[in-house]
Amino acid sequence: MSQPSDELTRQITGLFAAVNRRYAQESEAAAAVHDLTPLQAKALLAAGEPVPTRQIADRLHAEPSNVTAIIDRLESRGLIERSPDPADRRIKRVAASGTGRTVAADLRSRMPFAADPLARLTVQQREVLRELLELILEA
Repeated sequence: MSQPSDELTRQITGLFAAVNRRYAQESEAAAAVHDLTPLQAKALLAAGEPVPTRQIADRLHAEPSNVTAIIDRLESRGLIERSPDPADRRIKRVAASGTGRTVAADLRSRMPFAADPLARLTVQQREVLRELLELILEA
């Protein structure tokens, strides 16, 4: 195993940081055009079809209680609509409204990298990358 201070490790961690920075900058710029926070934009993009709030929370890696506040703000702007889940009326489903779908389409057009940062990788390369990242996280 190499030492954590070797040059290759510095280069790789620098590349992780650069990918993250590019993703964040593109997401923030696209969201700002619509006076949204990056999390609000991600929540709107995750609500393309009716889904439980918990599913959006999972996608955002956030607590459902925090996502509820985000959904509240999007709903107050007419970008999201809530409805009861037909299978369980205790569960609220959220979906982008017509206006929300228009904003989401514009967000996607402004975020080519953030929408698919792995676009240049083959499925096999993505699988290898996933396995390597899982290995790193297991350490």
